[in-house]
Amino acid sequence: QVQVVESGGGSVQAGNSLRLSCTASRRTASNNAIGWVRQAPGSEREFVAAISWNGGTTNYLNSVKDRFTISRDRATSTAYLQMNLLKPQDTAIYYCAISRHAVPCTAPTTYQYWGQGTQDTVSS
Repeated sequence: QVQVVESGGGSVQAGNSLRLSCTASRRTASNNAIGWVRQAPGSEREFVAAISWNGGTTNYLNSVKDRFTISRDRATSTAYLQMNLLKPQDTAIYYCAISRHAVPCTAPTTYQYWGQGTQDTVSS
């Protein structure tokens, strides 16, 4: 079992930034892709970004592509999501998840281990 813990969420005004962190409990997670998925109130979970096992490939939701950056440090089993130019529509609970695969897939069903989520609220 891999435990996943997110941190760094909060409340900001539109145009500002947040940086989310995600730490996995086992080094074996370093061989898998890591992703961020969000869920807004009343909506289904939505893929946001993912990074491959070695950090060489990333994948983003189109609406965040020019504003968010995902990265990882395999040595510490930690992943990050830098979110810039935040918009009110980015308000959601953000979940970090460890994929079953080495490549960054977009489907939430491809992720095996999930964190509890961190609330990010962006006010206008």
